[in-house]
Amino acid sequence: MNHRNQILFLVFAIFVSSYFSFSSSTSDDNQFSSAADGKVLELVDSNFDSAIASFDFLLVDFYAPWCGHCKRLSPELDAAAPVLAKLEKPIAIAKVNADKYTRLATKYEIDGFPTMMIFMHGVPVEYNGPRKAELLVRFLKKFVAPDVTLLESDSAISNFIEMAGTNFPIFVGFGLNESVVSELAIKYKRRAWFSVAKDFSEEAMITYDFDKVPAMVSMHQHYNERSVFYGPFEGDFLEDYVKQSLLPLTMPINYETLKMLKDDERKVVLTILEDESNERSVQLIKLLRAAASANRDLIFGYVGYKQWEDFADTFGVNKKTKLPKMIVWDRDEEYFTVVDSENLEEEDQGTQITRFLEGYREGRTEKKSISGPSIMGFLNSLISIKSVYLLVFIVAVIMLIQTINKQDDQDEVPQRTQAHPTGDQGSSSASESENKPVYRPADKED
Repeated sequence: MNHRNQILFLVFAIFVSSYFSFSSSTSDDNQFSSAADGKVLELVDSNFDSAIASFDFLLVDFYAPWCGHCKRLSPELDAAAPVLAKLEKPIAIAKVNADKYTRLATKYEIDGFPTMMIFMHGVPVEYNGPRKAELLVRFLKKFVAPDVTLLESDSAISNFIEMAGTNFPIFVGFGLNESVVSELAIKYKRRAWFSVAKDFSEEAMITYDFDKVPAMVSMHQHYNERSVFYGPFEGDFLEDYVKQSLLPLTMPINYETLKMLKDDERKVVLTILEDESNERSVQLIKLLRAAASANRDLIFGYVGYKQWEDFADTFGVNKKTKLPKMIVWDRDEEYFTVVDSENLEEEDQGTQITRFLEGYREGRTEKKSISGPSIMGFLNSLISIKSVYLLVFIVAVIMLIQTINKQDDQDEVPQRTQAHPTGDQGSSSASESENKPVYRPADKED
């Protein structure tokens, strides 16, 4: 094997060894049996794929040993595991040291710790729910629940809503046939609860605020919001209502809710407040909710300058800006202000909101660009561990090529010398000895 091949083979072997670091594991027959007893599995490169294939539902925690949040999450997973293991459709829990097993971190684009993913029949979905054991169990039950739950009494309706909790929107079809809802329930299973109420009283109609059937009631328990759809239930009308109701009528803008906006194509009516928690802001949010109910083709969001100054700053807001301020944001790099309706005065804010929306729809706007990087672009292009490893590998290859070329340059002279005839050595020996490089043991490169 010549010098060049030796170097290539050595570097390739080192790279493959580090990238595919395997660890010993027990046989496939019994290595995952502890999950049935409610134990959290420890996965490595060599048994990860087997685990994914062995469980219909598997929650995987990608962690790093030095991560404080990971250390706090670990006992919560230990507490949740035995409860989830006893479900009719059990959910197993596993964890992976993503700081050590970088191939897995790269494959699943793990950007931070902890990152949790639930694998449903082998398909990964990022988990963004609560991390306390009790709430985590309630959240995960969503993924193994029936597509559509049939409810046959008032108590069954209330029990279903209580069980569903506050993390997902809830859709209850009163007087609707299951077949009308089932296709949408399958399509949006990961994002909402769906049910059909067959038998219910007039008292239930009052409780859930509808006065005729059939009706679809959507609820966002976390935001204490409810809306009713009376049809038509044919074509795309029902799906349009479901899509628009996946988000609350008004939502605070923060890191978590920004992720929710990624799957929605609507523009955002954004109201920037001084402090979203003070009483004046609370009253304004109620007015925004009423406006949102009548303008379902738009998302209504709000953010407090006090709560997220950096985000507000991208829209030209600073400590001297008169607030509240309303804009329409395309969720990317552009937003619109409405001429003469940008800021809200304290009096009669409901009328001012109506005037703002009318001005936007009539085109009395001024288009502007956000300052700094796109917020949604930031969420979509966070540098991943995969990118880092790729960059390191590219640099290593470049250095290898440079080393090989340098070695080739040094080897070329003696190779050419050996190729010359040996005749007339007397006349050429002096010049050759002057030009021929002198090699010493210390000069040799392995």
